[in-house]
Amino acid sequence: MFDQDELTRYGYRQELSRQLRFRDLLAYGLVYMVPIAPMAIFGSVYAGSGGMVALAYAIGVVALVFTAFSYAQMVKAFPMSGSVYNYAGRGISPPVGFLAGWVILLDYVLVPGLLYLVASVAMHATVPAVPVWAWLLGFVAVNTIVNSVGIRMTAVVTRVMLVGELIVLAVFLAVAGWAIASGRGRFGWEAFYNSDTFTWSVVAGAVSIAVLSFLGFDGISMLAEEAKGGARQIGRAMAAVLILAGVLFIAQTWLAAMLVPNPSGLLADGDPNGTAFYDAAQAAGGGWLATLCAVATAVAWGLPNSMVAQVATSRLLYAMARDRQLPAFLAKVSIRRSVPINATLLTGAASLALGLYMATRADGITLLSSLINFGAMVAFLVLHVSVVVHHLTRGRSRNWWAHLVMPAVGFAILAYVVVNANIAAQRLGLAWLALGVIVLAGLYLSGRRPVLSGLAPVQPQQRRDVERV
Repeated sequence: MFDQDELTRYGYRQELSRQLRFRDLLAYGLVYMVPIAPMAIFGSVYAGSGGMVALAYAIGVVALVFTAFSYAQMVKAFPMSGSVYNYAGRGISPPVGFLAGWVILLDYVLVPGLLYLVASVAMHATVPAVPVWAWLLGFVAVNTIVNSVGIRMTAVVTRVMLVGELIVLAVFLAVAGWAIASGRGRFGWEAFYNSDTFTWSVVAGAVSIAVLSFLGFDGISMLAEEAKGGARQIGRAMAAVLILAGVLFIAQTWLAAMLVPNPSGLLADGDPNGTAFYDAAQAAGGGWLATLCAVATAVAWGLPNSMVAQVATSRLLYAMARDRQLPAFLAKVSIRRSVPINATLLTGAASLALGLYMATRADGITLLSSLINFGAMVAFLVLHVSVVVHHLTRGRSRNWWAHLVMPAVGFAILAYVVVNANIAAQRLGLAWLALGVIVLAGLYLSGRRPVLSGLAPVQPQQRRDVERV
């Protein structure tokens, strides 16, 4: 059971409502990751990996298992909202925590906008009479209302939507499996290894795209102040979600790879229209299966996935704001609903504005995807470092496996992926980091240097700020 003094000793009050059980966290993580997420980016990963799409997802699971382990170590040490922002800030130093929060903010702020945009474009293609902007507005409005009501309402809605996604996935797996068994596909293991196209740099580049499907397991750590059972439940849920989703991702991409109508054409030309998976579904079961998968993907990204992404983003803004590193109004918690209401509303408004703007760009979806992946992976690298510094260097831990070997291996894998990521993503990501350094310098010049409660005696003014919000 969670000790009510956990937050108090860090200078905070328990303001958010602890209502989430393990099954709620599991559903939250699965919905955030979207069990059918590979359907939307299958063609890009297939082309980028030389056809070894299942291998890209398998490596992604392995890489992020180490990251999930590091998250579990840090959430036990610091059981509070804020994720990498808090772990790096408390495990290394407050300025590093600010920059880590700034980098992962790139992920969390942009993710809802990307999800709304992808879903709206897909729904517009299905129902051309409704413009993209109208779908965007509708998705944002529904999710913002549900999240404003309270975390329990979010949990209920996401569980219902998750069941729908799993049913669609089960239908595809059954029909695709039967089609391959009936000789309509090309049974083989090329999706895992193809000697003609294999190079580690090619696979690493594809993993950097496939990681987009895995983003979300880390969002569970944002709910540390709303979970029953505290840090232990958070760690268990993150590991379970990552492994379960990884198995589902590998299974569906392997089957789809064996059903691609024109493999050589997909490798040569890519998938500019994003229909490669649906083409494979049509080859397996006909137009009805292709339409089912396309609509299910659009709805999943536009409603439950965006809904939980908005929750994670609002909790990050809330955590940074109560430490006076973002405007104080973002730390406002609704007394009646026990949710960070201003952060929730701002996230919805920012996602709508971003989605509408990116809808006017031909490269909007690609640009957002690259930025999100780069920001997340850089934040994960900082997370691994924070485990070593906090536990091994400062805590004098002798658990070499948990506090050195595991984070070191996770760091090495992700560093290789980052180095082989899209060049444009690297440049834009580094530009965002440079802007964060400028903002940090501005905080120091204005006398608001990053200070986290619990690392030093809580100052009277800081205590009054916490109590007031």
